[in-house]
Amino acid sequence: MKDAKKVAATKSSKKRSAMPEKTAKTAAKATSKTNAAKVAAKAPSKTAVKAAPPKAAVAPKAPAHKPAAAAAPRVEEPKKVVTQRQGFKANEFVVYPAHGVGQILAIEEQEIAGAKLELFVINFMKDKMTLRVPTAKVANVGMRKLSEPALVKKALETLKGRARVKRTMWSRRAQEYEAKINSGDIVAIAEVVRDLYRSESQPEQSYSERQLYEAALDRLSREIAVVQHSTETEAVKEIESQLAKSPRRGAKAEAAEADGEADEADVDADGDDAAVADEAA
Repeated sequence: MKDAKKVAATKSSKKRSAMPEKTAKTAAKATSKTNAAKVAAKAPSKTAVKAAPPKAAVAPKAPAHKPAAAAAPRVEEPKKVVTQRQGFKANEFVVYPAHGVGQILAIEEQEIAGAKLELFVINFMKDKMTLRVPTAKVANVGMRKLSEPALVKKALETLKGRARVKRTMWSRRAQEYEAKINSGDIVAIAEVVRDLYRSESQPEQSYSERQLYEAALDRLSREIAVVQHSTETEAVKEIESQLAKSPRRGAKAEAAEADGEADEADVDADGDDAAVADEAA
């Protein structure tokens, strides 16, 4: 009995001594869990770290633009409006030898091959063409002002003279006629009209003669119309009325001209050759 009591007392004492140890272990575990929870709260979670984009994927910040007010505004110089150059002015009618009468629409400045040039902008309404001519080249190309009324009158008087036929082949004479037409000289153009004119009683012109005659007539009538402030139709009628007053050429002169054997001379109404010095003024 005594031994049994001693065993029971020993077990109970052991139980008592073991309980504080368990309590201490439990408290230690609780403390460690609390500390772990605090550390976990401070440290970022794995999920949050995974959700954050990698550094390489972050778009770079755009440079901040300076406000427009900070940049110095660029002031463009207004284009100078030029109305006159080399004695010619805008809206003026001029004669360009290769094309006849045209009107200057404007005088403008353009940059060509890195160089700035002043140009006359010339419109040829009948030909539906616009030409740009450097202002410094007008003398070289032969551009001129319209003829004075006195010079127009001289050209009309030229139409009443006797036709002159050179002793050359037609091809040579055709070149000379074309050179006169493109010279821009109103009197020279009137000479071509006079020499190539054919009345109804005279033989018809060849195709090439007709072409040159119409070109010369067109140049002459357009300038006369502008100078006299009339229409081209009225100018053509005036030219034809002057041509009708010229002495008619005879059959002998017509044949000589066709063969290219006539000497440079005036031809009278009977077809006889007369000296140039005897031509009536």
